[in-house]
Amino acid sequence: MDLTSKQRAQLRGLANGLETILQIGKDGIGENLIKQANDALEARELIKGRVLDNNLEYDARRAAEELAKATRSEVVQVIGTKFVLYRESHSKPKEKRIQLAAKRVRR
Repeated sequence: MDLTSKQRAQLRGLANGLETILQIGKDGIGENLIKQANDALEARELIKGRVLDNNLEYDARRAAEELAKATRSEVVQVIGTKFVLYRESHSKPKEKRIQLAAKRVRR
């Protein structure tokens, strides 16, 4: 699922008020972190993460892309050491999910 720039902007706005719930430390991205990210994405759809200073292996962009690939989510934004991921929840009722701006159909 590719996000349009309008959808990305909408999600960036929603992510402004979010607390950072994922932290990638010196252990990097392991099974536990991937499971935690999957659970958080299913419950919240939009999560914010951070790469700690003691992690020498990852920068925020690389960590976000690797975590997005492992969780089948989309990278919304990367700023400094923080990143935002999005994945539509399938366990939430449709009316409680984040309603993204509609994609335009070109003719």
